Amino acid sequence: MSESFADKVLNWFDAHGRKHLPWQQEVTPYKVWVSEIMLQQTQVTTVIPYFERFMKAFPTVTALADANQDDVLHLWTGLGYYARARNLHKAAQKIRDEHDGEFPDTLDEVMALPGVGRSTAGAVLSLSLKQSHPILDGNVKRVLARYYAIEGWPGVKSIENKLWEVAEAHTPEARCHHYTQAMMDLGAMVCTRGKPDCDHCPLQQGCLAYAQGRQADFPGKKPKKALPVKKTLMVVPCFQRNVYLAQRPSSGLWGGLYGFIECDSEQAGRDTLKSIGVDEIQWQPLSPFRHTFSHFHLDIEPVLAIASEPPSGRIQEGNARWFDIDNTIEVGLAAPTKKIIKQVTQVL
Repeated sequence: MSESFADKVLNWFDAHGRKHLPWQQEVTPYKVWVSEIMLQQTQVTTVIPYFERFMKAFPTVTALADANQDDVLHLWTGLGYYARARNLHKAAQKIRDEHDGEFPDTLDEVMALPGVGRSTAGAVLSLSLKQSHPILDGNVKRVLARYYAIEGWPGVKSIENKLWEVAEAHTPEARCHHYTQAMMDLGAMVCTRGKPDCDHCPLQQGCLAYAQGRQADFPGKKPKKALPVKKTLMVVPCFQRNVYLAQRPSSGLWGGLYGFIECDSEQAGRDTLKSIGVDEIQWQPLSPFRHTFSHFHLDIEPVLAIASEPPSGRIQEGNARWFDIDNTIEVGLAAPTKKIIKQVTQVL
């Protein structure tokens, strides 16, 4: 009797799969959930140190729920896609308030958590509780799209549905937790985006993309469109070696993170500075740069507003304050904010 698809994958996992990742030790649904959220659009090697620091700070889901959002975002700084961190925090609060601090154990309940889709929910329950659920993350989509030569971009619903069908068909009841990890590992280690290592793939025999020599065609690429360009002036209020940062609204771009004053003209910047008690200033342009998001380019023109006297106005502690740039700034900062602070330290 020939080996099934799942058997081939599991045999490969036993010999080559990853078994020593931090979230694979003393496994809990909470640990796996945090790792799965961090691993969305981020590589394992990048995630490991963030995961370890996060677990040290928030060892339980209740500890995360009780934490201040600033502390959560600070530990996330550098991982990007900050909505993940905000949703993680909200979901932890929901688990604390609606599930008595116990991580839910049904697919529907896990999918009801903020920021959790079907694939992530299935992965968490499979990897931590050994439940049998199919998953369809980016790695798995690539493996299945190539194996079946499924044409088209998986972002199209009909293509995604086809992939879910074959994912369900191959997901075994027994050892589903190993199969789930194996499919992710296979996509990350063998069936890679750039140069798949087909000679070491357990699924080579039967893979239609390999048979046709068309591995690079699957999965289909997202149709390209030119990204729009937006511009912003970022004003950096500064007195001696302190800079003024304000917390952004919780939703939207860099939600909940601290950043500099954004405006579209120098005059608008001056008006905002007056409102925080900064009057006599010297303007000093910093180096402009481009920051690219998934859906647009942002051209940032930073300018240093150096105050000659201490700020006269009081500011509300909590959502806006002055930070000493010679000390670690322990709030969440977006990458461009960190880049500008680095420029400031070199200029002052």
